Amino acid sequence: MHPGSIGILDSGVGGLTVVKEVMRQLPMESILYIGDSARCPYGPRPAEEVRRFTYQMIHFLLQFDPKMIVIACNTATSVVLEEAKHWLKIPVIGVIEPGARAAIRESKSGKIGVIGTQGTIKSGMYEKVLTRIKPGLNVVSQACPNLVPLVEDDEVSVDVALQVVQEELSPLIHQGVETLVLGCTHYPIIAPIIQQVMGEEVSLISSAEETASEVSAVLSENHLLATPEKAVHHQFYTTGDPFSFKRIAEKWLERSVEVRAVHLPVLDIKEVIRL
Repeated sequence: MHPGSIGILDSGVGGLTVVKEVMRQLPMESILYIGDSARCPYGPRPAEEVRRFTYQMIHFLLQFDPKMIVIACNTATSVVLEEAKHWLKIPVIGVIEPGARAAIRESKSGKIGVIGTQGTIKSGMYEKVLTRIKPGLNVVSQACPNLVPLVEDDEVSVDVALQVVQEELSPLIHQGVETLVLGCTHYPIIAPIIQQVMGEEVSLISSAEETASEVSAVLSENHLLATPEKAVHHQFYTTGDPFSFKRIAEKWLERSVEVRAVHLPVLDIKEVIRL
């Protein structure tokens, strides 16, 4: 039996949506989480900066000998995933392809909307993956830079968030989108407000459920699934305020968690990929 946890990284608290689904589908697995809230959001940052920050989180996780790494950030997935899969000796998965597959299954008309950070939308990764899996889809993308700060600052009450969500999604409302991919793992936390703005007839797609299913499949294929006799131990780290992170995490996960603050050292990427 492999002793490691599932390492999950994100630009902040958004990856907790993936954590929640992994906990539901794989309750015997231990989770090691790092959220870079001090430098969130990643969306407006240059790709090379996102790459450097993501590898710093990967380096942090590797110190704990994880058996898998999940890049639970769409922006980081679009920049780093393929390279990380090449360099690391353990399985690495992202959230874009699982989300795309779920959207294709749900869509009937083939008109799919994608919302995400500037970095994710600029990369065009969702459109590339969606049309690779199913050519001929009509994909409409919209960057929503002000949604991640809402979640990170825990300003998710309807009164505070509704106006911001309406402003961000207004270009999509009249485009005939029937399926909307929440192309940032922060967005499911405000999904009820997004649903209210888009209308009940629009299906919202979160990659969390599909990503957790892929985690299960990859672990099984590599004979890495935890067994009942292994104690479950979850660890949460943030580069930001641990009290704010703990408040959001406990509300979303509906359980008590311990959160530790961590400072990620500045490393040359070559120092990480050699590990």
